[in-house]
Amino acid sequence: MAGPALRLYRGLEGLFAVYKPPGVHWKLVRDSVATNLLKELNAAVPPPAPRPQVRFLPVSASSDGSRELTLTAARVPALADHPLVTGPQFQGVKVGVGHRLDAGASGVLVLGVGRGNQLLTDLYSCHLTRDYTLQGELGRATEDFSHTGRLIERATYGHVTQDKLEKVLAMIEGANQKALLRYSGVDLQTQRAYDLAVKGLLRPLDKSPPIVTGLRCLKFDPPHFTLEVQCVNETQRFLRRLVHEVGLELRSAAVCQAVRRTRDGPFTLQHALTRQHWTLTHVTQAVGLTATTVAHTLRDTAAKQAAAGRERAEESRSKSDAVTERWRD
Repeated sequence: MAGPALRLYRGLEGLFAVYKPPGVHWKLVRDSVATNLLKELNAAVPPPAPRPQVRFLPVSASSDGSRELTLTAARVPALADHPLVTGPQFQGVKVGVGHRLDAGASGVLVLGVGRGNQLLTDLYSCHLTRDYTLQGELGRATEDFSHTGRLIERATYGHVTQDKLEKVLAMIEGANQKALLRYSGVDLQTQRAYDLAVKGLLRPLDKSPPIVTGLRCLKFDPPHFTLEVQCVNETQRFLRRLVHEVGLELRSAAVCQAVRRTRDGPFTLQHALTRQHWTLTHVTQAVGLTATTVAHTLRDTAAKQAAAGRERAEESRSKSDAVTERWRD
């Protein structure tokens, strides 16, 4: 890869976000971005000129009425260097996908190019939270919890008020906070658990079930309502089922009409490139603009995880010392 081509590709290496529209599979989004980048990379950097080589070419000469062939040295381009032989400079662009969105969901989808694929793994290991808006409809339930699924139940919803809805959301959020404490490996009954939660140091130690860390109602206009959800290790099916369970807790039924991711770690809707901006220029700009934010996020998260580890180690030592003292007594 020549110098200009290499510099152009290096500018792409990193993370950026695109906006995935509903009804489109994430693989199609990734492949569309990769195809656009590959096409523009090859168009932006013309192939190097073929190397000249000396060849002896036959030349016809007339002498005394007879024609003779002689060999003449000539400089000609090497056919082995012709673009039709070597092919384009860039044969492929490796584009990786972060936390995926299923076909029915929309919103922020984080992609990585080149060395950015390793950053995707680093972000995944941080167990960062993601934000969603969920649009629900009271009065009916479906087999797969989505509005397009097979209808299995109808229910009344005249008794549902916003106050009742918010009480149910608070109950669900409280139950999930206890789950977060449990999977964070801290004692629920200690002051340290409270301090870690206040400092925002609580993260699941390993892969945990989906956990909701924040839940509130943005809009209530029966039968329609909109929820804002902050969660970790979630799937879109889990979020649709969450709307279904909210309906059950309200002694009614509810179905999820739309799932939209508004934030994935440090990436928000403001960072997400829409379809007309899935180009070499816009992606390069997006990678450059978010590089510092990504680096700070990884560094701060590592520091918080280290602090939480020290807190847990200190708590473990305290318990061990207490047990030792009881045995001495």
